[in-house]
Amino acid sequence: MTETQIEDPQLENFILAETQKQRFQVLVHGLTDTCWDTCMGRPSNRLDSKTEVCIMNCVERFIDATTFITRRLMNTTKYRSDAPLIFQ
Repeated sequence: MTETQIEDPQLENFILAETQKQRFQVLVHGLTDTCWDTCMGRPSNRLDSKTEVCIMNCVERFIDATTFITRRLMNTTKYRSDAPLIFQ
């Protein structure tokens, strides 16, 4: 057994779940920074409608881009393996 292999499946699942949580947090933080920098002018007590629409569009485009990249990567993997992957 090498150093990177884990014998305890429960521990391995926990580490995998925590790693996924961390990746999600990094993704959300990056999204927040990007949309804030793109859409916010001068911060005030309330969001005006233009800023609110900008933030909603920014988030939607980010989700679209992430979905597109995920599908592209899965298709690339599909063509490199014998077993086809299906992503809908």
